[in-house]
Amino acid sequence: MPDLLDTYIENRERVQPTDANNYGTAHGGFVTKWMDEVGALSAMRFAGESCVTASIDQMSFERPIPVGDTAVIRAYVYDAGRTSVHVKLEADREAPRTGEREQTTESYFVFVAVDDEGTPQPVPELTTGSERGERLRKRALDGRND
Repeated sequence: MPDLLDTYIENRERVQPTDANNYGTAHGGFVTKWMDEVGALSAMRFAGESCVTASIDQMSFERPIPVGDTAVIRAYVYDAGRTSVHVKLEADREAPRTGEREQTTESYFVFVAVDDEGTPQPVPELTTGSERGERLRKRALDGRND
């Protein structure tokens, strides 16, 4: 059974002018796309199958990411159903020269594991074999809006 920490993925995207809106900050659609891609990788690592986006439970844009800064995207699986994989996603803005960070966006995505024909596939049970994994899972479950 996969452990929560096995699904933890962090990725970076440098915000370029072509990623920006009229205010010189990352367009929300690009941030959503980056989060969806990293979330799918986390879900696939857990499920051992291809995963497709089923829903975005919420998307909170708390502050902008300016052009030139880096978007740091973190994802991990915190829960699973029969074929569904629940992924917590967070984005930070990071100053490339100093490493200073602040959270900008938070979300909860649900993916479905599918085979090559697109038929939903069962997923394994999620385990948390460490205190850090338990803390991450609890934080995700506590923050979810059901």
